[in-house]
Amino acid sequence: MTDIYREEILEHWQNPLNFGEMPDADLVIDQINPLCGDEVRFYFKIKNNKVAGVSFVGNGCAISIASASILSEFIKGRPISFLAKLTGKDVLGLLGGPVAPARLKCAFLPLEAIKKLATSKN
Repeated sequence: MTDIYREEILEHWQNPLNFGEMPDADLVIDQINPLCGDEVRFYFKIKNNKVAGVSFVGNGCAISIASASILSEFIKGRPISFLAKLTGKDVLGLLGGPVAPARLKCAFLPLEAIKKLATSKN
């Protein structure tokens, strides 16, 4: 269990980056994990086919909120085409390593929302 809740994950869970609604968002994407009830809503500002701004709100476990926080910071300024190439392996790398198999859906929930952005803009 201590592997799951590494210090960085706890920090992002307790003090998530880019947390909050974005009233002037160009696109809003919701993602829900029906197995556990975790949910995330991403807000995106797009300029010149890049992520000019991103924020999120959500309810969930430490892993899903930390993943959303870390990913939201990571994708700022990146081209939409880059987002389409992100993988679960990338997410685990950003989280600092593997998580328990039962928590993979939690870690990948924000990635699924970001992938929806990539496919909606292509």
